Amino acid sequence: MSKIKRLMTVGPAVAMTIVSMVLTLAVVMMWLGESMPVAVALVVGLGLDGGWLATLAYERRLAAQGDHSNAVTAVGWCFGLVATGVLVAHAFTADGSAVAWLAVAWLPIAAKALWLVHGMWERTALTPRALDSIREIQQEARDRAAVSRAQLRAEAGTEVTRLEAVTAAGARVARVQASTAATLSGAWSTLEAARQGDGTARALTCVTERVTPGVTGVTAARWDLPVWAPTEPVAAIEAAPALTDDELDRIVMELRHGEVPPLTYREMADRFRGAGHSAGETRLRSAWKRVTTEATTG
Repeated sequence: MSKIKRLMTVGPAVAMTIVSMVLTLAVVMMWLGESMPVAVALVVGLGLDGGWLATLAYERRLAAQGDHSNAVTAVGWCFGLVATGVLVAHAFTADGSAVAWLAVAWLPIAAKALWLVHGMWERTALTPRALDSIREIQQEARDRAAVSRAQLRAEAGTEVTRLEAVTAAGARVARVQASTAATLSGAWSTLEAARQGDGTARALTCVTERVTPGVTGVTAARWDLPVWAPTEPVAAIEAAPALTDDELDRIVMELRHGEVPPLTYREMADRFRGAGHSAGETRLRSAWKRVTTEATTG
């Protein structure tokens, strides 16, 4: 806490305290000056102000040490109340100036209250470094909040752009599909109309006669255009019967010993499949082992 700031906070309390002491001293001098020597009245007034000032100084010393004493605080308030009582009593006994003295009678209590407020301010005051740290923390928090808001706005904008692009692409795909469906429907409608027409078969027959003259049964056939309808399933081609182990061994043996020197397994397998035979790789290897084993043991 700088000296300037300290002076700004303690200045009003000091000024009001000085004014209150001067007024108290003046009232004591006016009261006692008529019944006793002026020096004695001055001593009494200075004693009252001095006691108040001493109590205030001791209270400020305790506050500077971080301590507090209820007794000292009570004594200080007592001096303030006594000074206020002196001013109020003088206001009621003065001739013609009661309102003016009552207007300044509250100054001692106000000065004590200002010292109380100043002490509370001192207990809560922070150093410049602490204040700078607080400002930096607050600024960092504001920066993070601003960055988060900007990031959220950017993500929201990106998401809106993506949704608009996806929606536009979906609309284009839907339009293309609708156009394609309409075109295909029209084509099939035209084909159906042509297929059901009276001159379609005769026209195709005429063309066939010129293209394939002399072919028996062509001109007598009836030509139909393709129909857009479910197709009939075609019967599957029956597979050739599987070879037995004996047949497989015989074929392998013939292929292996058909040439000199005997074929290897890879060459035999290629010849086997090239001849149109069918067998699994496991069965073919088993047959090869049986054939080679018999040839070795024989």
